[in-house]
Amino acid sequence: MEMPAAEGGLGTSGHRQRSGTVKRRLWGGLRQQWKLLGVFEIDQQHEFYGLTCRMKEGLAAAIENNMNSSPRKELSDDDYRLEVAQIHKDFTMETFAGPVFASLRSSSGMTEQEYQQSLCSENCYLQFISNSKSKADFFLTNDKRFFLKTQNKREIKFLLTNLKIYMEHLRKFPHSLLVKFVGVHRIKIPPRSKKYFIVMQSVFYPDDRINARYDIKGCEVSRWTEPAPEGSQIIVVLKDLNFEGQSVVLDRQRQWLLRQVEIDTYFLQTLNVLDYSLLLAQQPLHHDERHQSISFRTLIVRTKKSVNPGSGSTHAGIAPVPGAEEEEDSTLNWSETDCSVLAAGASCGGRLNNQTCPEPSVPSSDAAQLPDFRAQNRRLLPNLKNPLHVIDGPEQRYFIGIIDIFTVYSFRKRLEHLWKRLRHPGRSFSTVSPQTYCLRLCHWVQDHTK
Repeated sequence: MEMPAAEGGLGTSGHRQRSGTVKRRLWGGLRQQWKLLGVFEIDQQHEFYGLTCRMKEGLAAAIENNMNSSPRKELSDDDYRLEVAQIHKDFTMETFAGPVFASLRSSSGMTEQEYQQSLCSENCYLQFISNSKSKADFFLTNDKRFFLKTQNKREIKFLLTNLKIYMEHLRKFPHSLLVKFVGVHRIKIPPRSKKYFIVMQSVFYPDDRINARYDIKGCEVSRWTEPAPEGSQIIVVLKDLNFEGQSVVLDRQRQWLLRQVEIDTYFLQTLNVLDYSLLLAQQPLHHDERHQSISFRTLIVRTKKSVNPGSGSTHAGIAPVPGAEEEEDSTLNWSETDCSVLAAGASCGGRLNNQTCPEPSVPSSDAAQLPDFRAQNRRLLPNLKNPLHVIDGPEQRYFIGIIDIFTVYSFRKRLEHLWKRLRHPGRSFSTVSPQTYCLRLCHWVQDHTK
């Protein structure tokens, strides 16, 4: 009686092993297909499912803790140094400088409820497979609004050390193209090692209609990526050499872009940073978007958003919803709007361009705010989701932002620069001094915009 039972047990075990093997093969095949797409869902069979579930739980508690805290009118030095550890069932989540990032989210017009809903929804995170040389893991919220990226301790220390300077830069230039960091955390899952990760807004949001994506560094060595086959759904982030022969056509907003790239790259130069990327994506405008008329109310909303990104809805007690359109009551032609308010947002060229801007026509009640508007290089933001990184040209909508700002020009990078000079004589490569990198990227933008 024991032998059949033993045989039956072995048979059951063998069946389970075969079943597990089949599942792994199927999963492996799906992963290979999804890798081609660049983004795939982290479901229960995924290797990062446990990690991302814990990240969600920890983030939900951290955001809830922040919502229950008294809002800060002004940030103190202690806020920048603050570390809060929350112990969960089988892991610990630490939050760094929570009040500072909460302040940044608020100044961007984002409510804590929105932030929590996006990061902590029941929907699975997505994994992004990039062609970057970085060993970091990239996760996307299911709505693709936020990136979560693992970082090493050195990079986190660099960010937190320079966080006050970064915040001051965003205060001086609220329409900066620098990526917006909205959270820094560390998760500890015994007995594994600690994982640091940052939360940042996606430059390419919303990405429903984007048809081309580029990662630009302003150089040529290793700056070509094989494009996806024509007509395929494969997501490929292209590089500098893929963009040659093309231009970003902005017309009136070109001068604003040139100036803002100069401002942001000079700031990174002062931090002794190099090897950052200018992310660029494009999508064609629909006919009604190219030839739209806008209501006076929408114009007011856009102007308020441009002066104070936290403003939006005119209804008391209701937080602004990014991208929400107001009802139209009367219409103004785009050209009429452009001649008045938009002129205030069109900035003069800086070191690379000495053209001057016409004096804007602004109501007297706003006259006091005009010097700041011009000095801060503000523009009339679109009434869209992710307005700080969206710029419309005559035919195309562009998504533009600067990312990967953690590489310092260290002694090791100086040696790498010397080695690359020998290996690539007469060619441009990414490892150069911060000053050279800054000027070169500014010139790339000037040469590839109209």
